[in-house]
Amino acid sequence: MKILVCISHVPDTTSKINFTDGDTKFDTNGVQFVINPNDEFGLTRAMWFKEKQGASVTVVNVGGPETEPTLRKALAIGADEAIRINATPTDGYFVAKQLAEVAKDYNLIIAGRESIDYNGGMVPGMLATLIDANYVNNCIGLEVEGETATAVREIDGGKETLKTTFPLVIGGQKGLVEESDLKIPNMRGIMMARKKTLNITEPVSGDVATKAVFFEKPAPKGAIKLISPDNLDELVDLLHNEAKVI
Repeated sequence: MKILVCISHVPDTTSKINFTDGDTKFDTNGVQFVINPNDEFGLTRAMWFKEKQGASVTVVNVGGPETEPTLRKALAIGADEAIRINATPTDGYFVAKQLAEVAKDYNLIIAGRESIDYNGGMVPGMLATLIDANYVNNCIGLEVEGETATAVREIDGGKETLKTTFPLVIGGQKGLVEESDLKIPNMRGIMMARKKTLNITEPVSGDVATKAVFFEKPAPKGAIKLISPDNLDELVDLLHNEAKVI
């Protein structure tokens, strides 16, 4: 089984976010980048298939040279090879179009359900459409037996178990593996990653369907007003006339 894991290069959630050029561009100065958490859950599950079923695992990213440390980390975790599509990830459709050129050669494509920077959640579904593959989103469980995959996905109020065939694209999330299952690269893995193949391919032509006009930070939180539990009338008045929630 050939597995392709799509990796997004995203800011660590502890990073301080700022914008430049009139709030039209993300300022990367001083920002630590990591593997997108939803993608890391998928990579860890792919490593399980490698260890238990002998699957080959390739990771792929759409981005410039600055994303290579993230791909090298994926190689250190245990992926067999990496592909960097040399393009700026302008929007979801463009990224899906680039990934489709690579993904058509794989049985199972594992992507995160969304990235934690833009939270678009569009790429896995568009990728599945472009390569005419089956698709399971919000995936929290995946088993493979022969040519059949059994996937569990999260739905409102419960879980749904599906059986499907390859090619298959999943949008994974926490539950596909638990945080305690995530692999931390050891020294041997880091040294081996330096010798593994990192292929750089040029992008195919593709339309950019959307454009960011500007970015805006959430408004700072206002002052907190404490009300005595014995003064319910004042609380009701504030909720009705000031907060306007009742």
